[in-house]
Amino acid sequence: MDFALSDEQEALAEAERAWLTKNDPIAARRPGIDDGPARTTPAGVRHLAESGLIGLLTSDMGGTHVDLAVLVEEHGRAGSPLPVAELAIAARLLEQLDHPAFGATESGAELVVPALASLENPAVHAQIDGGQLRLSGTTAPVTGLIDAHSILFVATTDTGTEAAAVVPVDAVSIRTLDTLDLTRSWSVADVDLTLEEGTWSALQPGTVTFVHDALATFRAMDALGAAARLVDMTVEYAGQRTQFDQPIASFQAIKHHCANMALSVEAARAALWAAAVALDGDDADTRTRAVSAAAAFTGDGASSTAQTALQVHGGIGFTWEHDVHLLIRRIKVDELLDGSVSYHRRRLAAA
Repeated sequence: MDFALSDEQEALAEAERAWLTKNDPIAARRPGIDDGPARTTPAGVRHLAESGLIGLLTSDMGGTHVDLAVLVEEHGRAGSPLPVAELAIAARLLEQLDHPAFGATESGAELVVPALASLENPAVHAQIDGGQLRLSGTTAPVTGLIDAHSILFVATTDTGTEAAAVVPVDAVSIRTLDTLDLTRSWSVADVDLTLEEGTWSALQPGTVTFVHDALATFRAMDALGAAARLVDMTVEYAGQRTQFDQPIASFQAIKHHCANMALSVEAARAALWAAAVALDGDDADTRTRAVSAAAAFTGDGASSTAQTALQVHGGIGFTWEHDVHLLIRRIKVDELLDGSVSYHRRRLAAA
């Protein structure tokens, strides 16, 4: 595949990185890191809305999944708590459904995040009885859920019909999870609802799988962003740290480590670009292969990059004050959610 980011996409990434540098999420998180999960901020949501990023995938904005991918990478790099991909995916679905919540969602007045069953241990059950939709069980972990106003449930019923419903968060039980990730909140929704006819919508066949694929792609892209920052931090540290009166970056073993890290990140980026391009295409089989190949390769590669970064940093990388452990924690959670490495390898083998 011949592919490169356009000048507009490069500018989009640079602008988002500039905003994130000015409003450093990790620096903002540090003072309250022991007080509870990371929260989205009004300023962050306002930035996403005013920049058109929540509605990026809508017809008016005309953005692509590649556009969203470059943004998600920047937020992963910065350790941002903002659920950029989730908000954009929800806005796109609400527009397709012509849902009344679309306008408030796109403007940032109401935060709506998608919730689905877990890929590997599905625990959400959906059943249509006459005109009613019955939802019960527990969703997969969702980032930003504790700050959302509503949840966009996307599910496959016992008969294979795909359905969606927007439900206020106070209609379900939200449980915030204690995870390794200190830069984002992760929660699940326990649901036991019967929705009357007219309060839920049938979806086009394949929509649930598409949303799973999109979330898996952007979860891996987030990990890529964190891994890319670790590469930069490691190269900078190796140039500053001296041993035997010379920078450790001059040692062949350290050079090999840094080269392997950089190679892993660039290869993963190429795979994820291919997955994002496939999300914008119409071939479901191609999308399945591209997404699972990218998610599996990136999950494994980002985790290895994180471990190598910690090894090169040595003792300082283990300290609470250094940012290395925050990015490693984020990568490890990304590796497990929206399909683990082993899940995507099995899916790819069966495709």
